[in-house]
Amino acid sequence: MNEITYKPIGVIHSPFKEPKGTPIQPAGAKGMDGKVEVFAEYVEGLRDIDGFSHIILIYHCHLSKGASLTAKPFMDSEARGVFAMRAPSRPNAIGISVVRLVSVVKNTLHIQDVDIVDGTPLLDIKPYVPRFDVREVERIGWLEENIHKVVTSRDDGRFIE
Repeated sequence: MNEITYKPIGVIHSPFKEPKGTPIQPAGAKGMDGKVEVFAEYVEGLRDIDGFSHIILIYHCHLSKGASLTAKPFMDSEARGVFAMRAPSRPNAIGISVVRLVSVVKNTLHIQDVDIVDGTPLLDIKPYVPRFDVREVERIGWLEENIHKVVTSRDDGRFIE
């Protein structure tokens, strides 16, 4: 299979200047303000986005160290398979976050609940639609015993270069 290349459509800005200390999920970043700067050539694509209260940001984890197929996740002490966790050190360092869209001013999206490091390259934006995106689940694997830690867990720097 051929290599796939993506071009950033913008940059995410947040109060987090480095991975260490950053919330590990939007649930732990409640009320944290951020901005998404969309590059000029993509501004037309923002039409009608202001009708959504939440959006999905898809981004490149540019500070992540090389890929690993196993790692110790933030909320557990046991090494897990990378596809059974959301750690940034993965074969394709792609991250996703569902954030609250507060307002749109020209090419800037004002957001809340941001768990992303300042300067992160934005790959795509999609509207969050509960009817499309929410599923009833029967199990959440190893997280079952650790999910309560999400609100207080912070990045400790283990996945950066």
